[in-house]
Amino acid sequence: MAETRKPVVNPKSLQLDHWTQGDLFESRDASFGALLGLKNLGIGYGEVPPGKSGCPFHNHHVEEELFIILEGTGTYRFGKDRYPVGPGDVLGAPAGGPETAHHLINTGDVPLKYLSISTMAATEICEYPDSGKFLAKTRPDAGGPAQFRFVGRAESAVDYWEGEPGA
Repeated sequence: MAETRKPVVNPKSLQLDHWTQGDLFESRDASFGALLGLKNLGIGYGEVPPGKSGCPFHNHHVEEELFIILEGTGTYRFGKDRYPVGPGDVLGAPAGGPETAHHLINTGDVPLKYLSISTMAATEICEYPDSGKFLAKTRPDAGGPAQFRFVGRAESAVDYWEGEPGA
């Protein structure tokens, strides 16, 4: 029998995963689009402590993201610019190159709480301009876990024909 899903989720009822990475990155967050039965739209809730960010500066070549600030204040780094943000602000992150790279930094005194909404492409390429990395990933089903995932740098590129039998 198929599981019955409710079309309503309150972020306050979510069990948040807490993680940290180095001195800058920390968050308590949860993805909950699947709880709503969504397959092609990702939805997450995040709480980022003062002085931290929930992700590295990055851009998507396929997926688009939208952030809605619920509580707290921060700085939205977008391309070469920085924007102060607070409750009620809606932040766009369209697909594109480094000019659309983005991340949110809590520059306030209390946790920065926000919703993140994104398209869930079957194939995605992300770039990380601060570190010169890229990520390539595919999902067997849009919204599902990654089937193929590779993080690298352009310097590790090889010729298209390298290693091919008969080439």
